[in-house]
Amino acid sequence: MTGGNYDLKTGEGLIACPRCDALHIEEELNEGETARCVRCGTVLAKPRGGAFVQIIALSLTSVLLLVGAIFFPFLEISRMGFGNATSLFGVALAFAEGPLLPLVLAVLAMVIGLPITRAFLLLYTLVPLAKGRPPHKYAADAFRISEELRPWSMAEIFVIGTAVALVKVAGLAQVHLGPAFWAFCALILVNAASRGFMCQTTIWDEIEDAGLKTDGREQVPGE
Repeated sequence: MTGGNYDLKTGEGLIACPRCDALHIEEELNEGETARCVRCGTVLAKPRGGAFVQIIALSLTSVLLLVGAIFFPFLEISRMGFGNATSLFGVALAFAEGPLLPLVLAVLAMVIGLPITRAFLLLYTLVPLAKGRPPHKYAADAFRISEELRPWSMAEIFVIGTAVALVKVAGLAQVHLGPAFWAFCALILVNAASRGFMCQTTIWDEIEDAGLKTDGREQVPGE
């Protein structure tokens, strides 16, 4: 984080609590220290050593899990010796020409598209910072979009909804969960670990502090 200097007009040197909007003066934190809101106790910053590398590794892991979740069998239903296994990609193809196509596309966008997009945006933002290099030109915009997309990533909701539906289907036929279902379960753990390592304030400060210098003037990425 930055030092103790701040400007009330521009907001420079100040940090707002994401929960209650209370303003705080940014101060330098050492690794392992935690800054909390004095009003509601929300964590404002918690720098960790090597966090960027860990978030990058987790982002790559989430991409691999999502790619596997698309093509590997999601579940298999069998009854009286007859069975059928399908994947999410197979479901999309099955309804490619039906009235449910918009719903299928929306589900795939929320469950697959948005998490993959967020992972690539985080990679775009953090890879240069982890290597000690200046951020990419649009790193600030990429990180901002990735944070705005986070509430719309529905992998967890999809797994819970699927589990509820399978409870009812299990009474009619034998249900076998495929690799894609467990990939989604693993994705939930990976996302939880990524949120645990991520400190938004630290990333924003790194993007600002690692700005390119042109003619002796610090240039904020994205200008």
